[in-house]
Parts: sequence; structure tokens; C-alpha cells
Amino acid sequence: MTIEALQKEVDQWINTIGVRYFGELTNMAILTEEVGELARIMARRYGEQSEKESDKNKDLGDEMADVLWVLVCLANQTGVDLEEAIKKNFEKKTLRDKDRHKNNPKLEN
Repeated sequence: MTIEALQKEVDQWINTIGVRYFGELTNMAILTEEVGELARIMARRYGEQSEKESDKNKDLGDEMADVLWVLVCLANQTGVDLEEAIKKNFEKKTLRDKDRHKNNPKLEN
């Protein structure tokens, strides 16, 4: 699925099943909450924290999808074409970081 298709599909779902978008600030708070849930799993599954029994069955992919869903909602609400934004972001990073990471001694094997 392309990013453009994802944005359209989320918009269709919101306007039919979801009734309407939550306000932008509400969605920003929801995005923060979803990122927190993802961070909790990452810290406990891959970091030093021990995983609680209640977290062991959490689906990492589902949590990432929740983050992406709300981000797409915000893009739709604010008129951002995420596909175009990603292309421009790649160009920016490529120009800016062309040699930066290659020359970073911290990244040597």
C-alpha cells in the first residue's frame, strides 16, 4: 500500500465508521499516548526494564500501527501529503548527511 493510499483509506474509515476526526489537539494527545505505549513495550522488551506479565502479549506491530494511524489522521486533518513529505525528507537527509554518518567513528564496526 502506498502512503497516498493509506491516507485515503484512513480518511474513508474515519468518515464512515469513525463518524469524524477528533480535533487536531486531541489527536496530538492521542499520538503522544500511543508513542508512550510503544515506548513502554520497547523499554521492557528490548531495554533494561523487566517486562511485566501484562505486557508480554502486547503486539509490537499493532502498537506501531496505532502510532502510524494517528499520525496519518493528523496529516489528513492538516493537509499534509505524507508521501511528498517523505520524499522531501529523504532528499534533505541525503544532502545533509551524505558523508556525516560515514565519517562518524562511533558507527564503525
